[in-house]
Amino acid sequence: MARGDLTDEQWALIEPHLPIAAVGPIPDLRKHFNAVMWRFRTGSPWRDLPTEFGPWQSAYDRFRIWATRGVFQDLMQTVIAEAAARGQADLGLVSVDSATARAHHHTAGMALDPEQLAALEMAVEAEKGARARGRTQDGQAEDEARVERRRVRRRHRARLKAAELGRSRGGLTSKIHVAADRRCRPLAFVLTPGQAGDSPQFAPVLERVKVRGPIGRPRTRPEAVAADKAYSSRRNRRYLRRRGIRAVIPEKVDQAANRKKRGSAGGRPVSHDAPLYKERNTVERCINRLRNWRGIATRYDKTPESYEAGLHLCGAMLWLRSITPHP
Repeated sequence: MARGDLTDEQWALIEPHLPIAAVGPIPDLRKHFNAVMWRFRTGSPWRDLPTEFGPWQSAYDRFRIWATRGVFQDLMQTVIAEAAARGQADLGLVSVDSATARAHHHTAGMALDPEQLAALEMAVEAEKGARARGRTQDGQAEDEARVERRRVRRRHRARLKAAELGRSRGGLTSKIHVAADRRCRPLAFVLTPGQAGDSPQFAPVLERVKVRGPIGRPRTRPEAVAADKAYSSRRNRRYLRRRGIRAVIPEKVDQAANRKKRGSAGGRPVSHDAPLYKERNTVERCINRLRNWRGIATRYDKTPESYEAGLHLCGAMLWLRSITPHP
């Protein structure tokens, strides 16, 4: 067994949740699964897959089938449910944070259907609040070259939006929003372009937290949520109050000053549990564990589905190795 491959006990938990075709030869799923893990752990191109994993095209095709069907996301939820059944899942405190992943130039060139691209262009225009500019102020038709440049820029923005890529000082990036438990294990992910803000994704990432138990509905409400000052907003605090979740989020200095300036109309002072806030570092340590896989620390995948599949695969392995012995 190579370093990083699954043990027999770990494979016994995973194998029943990997689909296979109803007809045709039965593939070596364990070899393909280990190949996918090797690729994300090393960040190497699929064509450089070692020969012991078989043909690289077979492993890649199997990965794409699993990724498009959401197999890795379901696998992560299954392993979390197994940990809950063993009494090793705790929602006493959930921490939220984000991390930026630099996009390699191999991420460029995601294929899009013409209809999909046209719909994305319309969405980008609506988002920007742009209006049709077919004529100048003097009533003359705009230069065709200028119209073409605008069309190219609009199409480029649409492609970036579809690929969940954004511009930053360092180039193209994606941002991973993570919710983690006290043992530095991920509970949910949200992938956005790199320039996206942290606070608007606070509620979406918490909405994806689901811990299935042996009976009853899945647990979706942690007892407390910790986050840094970037998530301090009235909207987020109102969301937590509505769900009956304790907020462990310090208030920004400018927000406190504005509240005091308004007097009694500014509302009551915002407080947080300082000793409990010290445990917020668990989500940062979880992000460091995710970045141990080089295919996660740097994005090499063209499609967001493939990169998210790698995120959920890495998350499933973190949970699996926390509940099973491994060499």
